[in-house]
Amino acid sequence: MSIGQHQAKAEQLLRDAGILPVVTVDGVEQARRLADALLEGGLRSIELTLRTPVALEALAALKRDMPDIIVGAGTVLTSEQMRQAIDAGADFLVTPGTPPSLADALEQAQVPVVPGAATPTEFLALMTRGFHACKLFPATAVGGLAMIRGLDGPLADLVLCPTGGISENNAADFLAQPNVACVGGSWMVPRPWLAAGEWDKVRAASRRAAAIVADARAS
Repeated sequence: MSIGQHQAKAEQLLRDAGILPVVTVDGVEQARRLADALLEGGLRSIELTLRTPVALEALAALKRDMPDIIVGAGTVLTSEQMRQAIDAGADFLVTPGTPPSLADALEQAQVPVVPGAATPTEFLALMTRGFHACKLFPATAVGGLAMIRGLDGPLADLVLCPTGGISENNAADFLAQPNVACVGGSWMVPRPWLAAGEWDKVRAASRRAAAIVADARAS
């Protein structure tokens, strides 16, 4: 499959998700309970960050045991992590930034990828390689809505998933932008809730997030 076909799949995946929970877990069972709560709340896709020792094991367990959820590997920093995530069954890959060596590896990935960038120059470099579905990170720190609106004209083919500083209070504003396919955030999965097993809070926040997506699609 060509990079263009993979990018078309990545864009569709983002549009289908609308809001992508960015999840960091400390155990496999915690990951299962969390995924259950997200599904019950109406969110079917997650970005599971590779920030903890158990992340790859948890990713593999979710793909094995929960076929209804789409699991991407996030915070992919190296080509080795990319290979490990794909071997674990990741449906897609997300990077916070994309130096040339990592971009080289992502071009060869056999799953959809959402490479991260923070400046017009970085996005142009990615687009030159054929990537057009990208992550803007850290979104609010680098200009938020103003940055996204500024990119829309000169980089008309760029489709974004802004992440970093997105909350329940401003997600709808980001989703209203024509060049935003999805937003990423962790407000519905804060680690204190996970540590305390407060799955009712995750379910409730996920339902509200799913409602934000539904409203955005209806407008």
